Amino acid sequence: MSEANHSVVSEFVFLGLSNSWTTQLFLFLFSCMFYVANVFGNFLIVLTVTSDPHLHSPMYFLLANLSIVNLVCSSSTAPKMIYDLLRRRKTISFGGCITQIFFIHAVGGTEMVLLIAMAFDRYVAICKLLHYLTIMSPQKCILVLVASWIIGFI
Repeated sequence: MSEANHSVVSEFVFLGLSNSWTTQLFLFLFSCMFYVANVFGNFLIVLTVTSDPHLHSPMYFLLANLSIVNLVCSSSTAPKMIYDLLRRRKTISFGGCITQIFFIHAVGGTEMVLLIAMAFDRYVAICKLLHYLTIMSPQKCILVLVASWIIGFI
């Protein structure tokens, strides 16, 4: 009764979605297309907001940062999945798995706080229109952004 399992997990083996090479190739191309579109779209949003002076308002500042958060979130797991679709032996180390889980949760928490900040920004813009520029100043936007990253990582 006192015997315990003292085995240590060193890696996880992905069984995959299919054993068919044509299905795996289709999934690779499909995933690659959507990942590239996601990266390109989010990068385009960040580039547009930073380059156009008319978009230097709190709403677009928060939107650009939401795009950065989305880039980090999708780049923490998708490249490994896409890479493994073409490999015969699909494994991930225990440390790599824990790292992916950490970043998904941390960036997910950051995204939730940032979405709350965006909702507050819209509330202030609609309900407190005359006080909008004093409530949502650039310094407060940066403070909200830093707070969202800190709360997300906590």
